[in-house]
Amino acid sequence: MKLATGAELRVTGAVGECAVVCVAGGRHREVDGTWSASVEWLVRELAPRLPGLAFAEVRYRVKSWRRLESCVEDARAAVFEVGAPRVALIGFSMGGAVAVAVAAEPRVVEVVGLAPWIPDQLDVTSLRRKRLTVVHGSLDRWLPGIPGVSPAHSRKGFDRARERGAEGRYVLVPGGVHGVALRTPWGKLVALPKARRWADLVEEELRRFAAA
Repeated sequence: MKLATGAELRVTGAVGECAVVCVAGGRHREVDGTWSASVEWLVRELAPRLPGLAFAEVRYRVKSWRRLESCVEDARAAVFEVGAPRVALIGFSMGGAVAVAVAAEPRVVEVVGLAPWIPDQLDVTSLRRKRLTVVHGSLDRWLPGIPGVSPAHSRKGFDRARERGAEGRYVLVPGGVHGVALRTPWGKLVALPKARRWADLVEEELRRFAAA
């Protein structure tokens, strides 16, 4: 479905009291948004495990950290379109920054950051009295031509959020890389190393969120 901003949203499951809004990563170059392989793989894995939760995936208009505010607008529109009274945000890579910004919305009670980019200039007071869980692969690095976010970077952002009143936990996945899955040129999703471990950790958090 189209959002008010022009971005796209697809929902798996029936929306009830709680919903999960998933936002993806980006890149330096300003390009049209696509569906995230990592997010899509996680939704396919977790929706059957958590049938009481609806999962909403956001396809940005433009997926670029140079257009971060546009991505934030798209994610915020998704939260309102879904309409659940309680929302958890899952943010992968650049989606971590997007989710932290959107966490200022009252109905958002939790952010789960997957290898999240949380730049120093990003205001993390949006997470005060809310929960932030970060899951990060131990082998994640930025390399020339290869996207990545170091665990040290996300740990710094997590610690800043805790200092400003957030609760939560930081989990390092030994042997994990940047992301959960890739999409082949012919459209097949391929799980990356430790993908199941990522899914199990996210499931733990979402079960806690749904039961709260």
